[in-house]
Amino acid sequence: MEPRSGLRRVLRFAVLLLSAAGLAGFSANAAATQWEKPAAALAEQIAAILGPAQAQIIIRNNSQIPTEEIPAIRRLLEQDLKARGIQASGTESANIIHVTLSENLRERLWVAEIVEGNETRLAMVHVEAVSEQQQAPVSGLTLRKQTVITTMQPVLAALETANNLVVIEPEEIVIYAHSADGWKEQSRVGIGQKKPLARDPRAVIYPLPNGQGFEASVAGMSCTGTPQPSADWNLHCRESDDPWFLTPPQPTQNGGAADMNIQVAPLRAFYNSARDFFTGVVTPSMGADLPPFYTAVLLLRSDGGGLLLNGIDGKVLFAEGGKLKSVSGARDWGSDFAALRSGCGAGTQIVASGSGEAVADSLRAYELPAVEAIPASAPLTMDGTITALWSGADDKSIFVVVRKTAAPGHTDQYEVDRVAANCN
Repeated sequence: MEPRSGLRRVLRFAVLLLSAAGLAGFSANAAATQWEKPAAALAEQIAAILGPAQAQIIIRNNSQIPTEEIPAIRRLLEQDLKARGIQASGTESANIIHVTLSENLRERLWVAEIVEGNETRLAMVHVEAVSEQQQAPVSGLTLRKQTVITTMQPVLAALETANNLVVIEPEEIVIYAHSADGWKEQSRVGIGQKKPLARDPRAVIYPLPNGQGFEASVAGMSCTGTPQPSADWNLHCRESDDPWFLTPPQPTQNGGAADMNIQVAPLRAFYNSARDFFTGVVTPSMGADLPPFYTAVLLLRSDGGGLLLNGIDGKVLFAEGGKLKSVSGARDWGSDFAALRSGCGAGTQIVASGSGEAVADSLRAYELPAVEAIPASAPLTMDGTITALWSGADDKSIFVVVRKTAAPGHTDQYEVDRVAANCN
């Protein structure tokens, strides 16, 4: 009986192995079947751009597709490309196809960057809608806010120094000092504009290179301020049509570049004060013709970097390597966004306001692994309409101005909030 019993155990084990192999094969086949259509569609677009050739194929997975399914996607893509005259080759090929598998809350997007000599062209395929189970943010990041001040005057920009809070209002600079109850107004100085302000004036403010004081730009004016030993400030404003700073007025390690020891020269842009947007002319040049834009953020990554900007036509673009690329997944963004060096996920995120003017606006963090904005947090509801948004001096928090609409017969209030992130 014992030998027969042992034989039965061996047979049962063999059946289990065969069943497992069959299930694995079925799973692999199912995965391959799932990606057949998008792989073929992307291959067709690539072939229409590149034509018969050899090319190095690099695939980067920035989606929730399991890692074990990537070889099946590569195999399908290479087969479909080969059928269209494109042969996968090694690193010796001058042609490179960078394929990024990404997704947002609504859909998956496969993007191919076809590099042929000095020219880069894009192909992209929308895959299936992402299921509810797959809608979790990629970074496990939670935005949190803290009220800094509340005022009856619109706030265009603000900067925290060692002992003060400097606030730019449409016609005045206000200095706040620490008190037991938070920030207390210390002094006000008129900016002295001689031209009428536009409907929605804007401003920027940055710390001086020595860390003492600030430099600010507001419609048609340039202002500087330095603290005095007496706790007062020496404030001076003059008429100016100089370009505004987009990055601090000293070499910066903005965003994720701090961890890469990358020094970046200050970036300036010319501002149309009559129309409240930047003209698209920046210095030093980005190597690409930029359209007029509302907001721009310098993004630095280990594989390079560029300027993320929001055109006045509502399109979010990325200027990199002398080329201008459209960013998908950003159609719900408002006109303001800022970089947040949270340390979560990829390390640096873009925090954007929602599109349109809402009574209760919101903020959301996104990551941009390629030219696709992927949600990295749930929306953070704000108690009013966002009117301005910028990065803090260290990029580890952002500042948001929220207009709280008052009841008829009363004056609106403006709240300045500090927004930071927790890694979940």
